Amino acid sequence: MFNWPNFVSQVFNGLALGALLALISSGLTIIYGTLGVLNLAHGAMFMLGGYAGYAAFQYTGSFIIAVIAGSLFVMVVGVLMERIIIRHFYQRPHEDQLLVTFGIGICFVELVRLVFSSDSKLVPPPPLFQGITSLGFLFYPTYRLAVVGIVAIALGVLFVVLYRTRLGMIVRAGIEDSVMVDSLGINVYRVFMIVFGIGAMAAGFAGIINAPVVSLTPGVGDDILVETFVVVVIGGVGSFPGAILGGLIAGEIISITSIFDPGYAYVMLFAAMTLVLVVRPHGLLGVQGRE
Repeated sequence: MFNWPNFVSQVFNGLALGALLALISSGLTIIYGTLGVLNLAHGAMFMLGGYAGYAAFQYTGSFIIAVIAGSLFVMVVGVLMERIIIRHFYQRPHEDQLLVTFGIGICFVELVRLVFSSDSKLVPPPPLFQGITSLGFLFYPTYRLAVVGIVAIALGVLFVVLYRTRLGMIVRAGIEDSVMVDSLGINVYRVFMIVFGIGAMAAGFAGIINAPVVSLTPGVGDDILVETFVVVVIGGVGSFPGAILGGLIAGEIISITSIFDPGYAYVMLFAAMTLVLVVRPHGLLGVQGRE
């Protein structure tokens, strides 16, 4: 039933979800824009980050260590995945990339299920962000507000890396024309490895940050993967600002639609994606360099 307090609460929920989707999608769009690889294991990496952080939290009791461990673990997994498997598929058809990354994602999910079982796990928020906060007109969970700030900082760091460093310049040039970057004498395969690691780390970081909001299960990355691809399409493939804009739009669509009928949340999300594709086939802020 619609009422203003519920509406405002859902707007904040959409902001938190949108920020999270923006972070995950930024990793995915950087990987595809630079490497041309459709990574269907990205949702599984989100899940791996949550479980790696959960294991670290169980051992140390520190949420900060859990965040660091979850992020670094998935970054290492991403680097190894790129070095051992993905590098052999850069020149292969997209169908092959889809199949191999989909298979890798299934392997990750089943390994986690083997180690941790299918029972849901929960990582409590740090003591500083427990409880609720009064916004004057609304009481809202403190940690969800913190998620928006944490993700904003993470996106800011990614922005600096992409737009204020030499690596970022090479990555953005690679999105436009990877052949030209290679012809300039730059070791593109080393850059590819770093990019894949950064993209995976973004997913892993989001996975452990989201763990106090939604309990961990081996399949937690499945829905996120679908939403992330929609975000990339809406924002534009290869566009970091597009990932942020698309994430916020998707988060608000899902959250606000849920007020009226949760069953139509994905319907409206895909309707918005279809509308964007009709009006702007390359997305709202899309880059046309990658075909």
